[in-house]
Amino acid sequence: MTNISGKLFFALVLTAVSAAITLALLMLFGPDWSRFAAATCTETRCFCEMPRTGSFLLQPANSFSSFGFVFAGFLMILVGRSRDWLSAFPAPAASILGVAAIVTGVGSFLLHATLTLWGQFFDVLGMYLVSGFFLIIAIAKWRGIADRRAMIYYALLCVILVATLYALPEVRRWLFAVILLAAITLELVFARPLRPQVRTGYYIAGLVANIVAFTIWNLDQRGQLCSPESLVQGHAVWHLLGAVALWFAFLYYRSERPVT
Repeated sequence: MTNISGKLFFALVLTAVSAAITLALLMLFGPDWSRFAAATCTETRCFCEMPRTGSFLLQPANSFSSFGFVFAGFLMILVGRSRDWLSAFPAPAASILGVAAIVTGVGSFLLHATLTLWGQFFDVLGMYLVSGFFLIIAIAKWRGIADRRAMIYYALLCVILVATLYALPEVRRWLFAVILLAAITLELVFARPLRPQVRTGYYIAGLVANIVAFTIWNLDQRGQLCSPESLVQGHAVWHLLGAVALWFAFLYYRSERPVT
């Protein structure tokens, strides 16, 4: 078994264990999710998949596809902890991005399994952790901020975003979009030229995956690409493509080489 195949297998095992633990913990609260405050998306439409009323998992396809992020996150952590890590991208930063991806996947699972307000909180939390990471790492490279200080700025940004999410949940999607677009702009315009030997193609591939994913998300949300009772869901594809996009972003950061 090669080194990379071993990491793939281990990441898959860790993802399966995480799924089992998450399900076990969720059983302590369900399956009557109606006793909790409903997610705000229930006022309009929580995507195409028809909720299985009374079931433990209200949206099974959208729930389990969320673990694509978890798999990508564990793989990032394992690769970042390799002895042959030669990137200028700090190994601790790889682990932070991996943890953010894992939180994104588990949070998304909680939302789609329960369609509750607290599930929605954890879903958006992961999105903020990822987009905030992209923003801070772009600013840090552009302005020459030391790694330790950048981590402090990242923690402070996360605190602000979580407080905003708690106080103003209705702005969650717009705020995420603003942070993500700002991060992409700062990265491509200011940070990328300062990254020696970085492979921009990985970043572009991630953007393409995200654009395709968002197109599918939009069609699913509008009911234009929709089969409510099917286990093949556009929003589930959005999850998987989002995980692929995150992995490409990781490869992009990893491709940066130290200044010799």
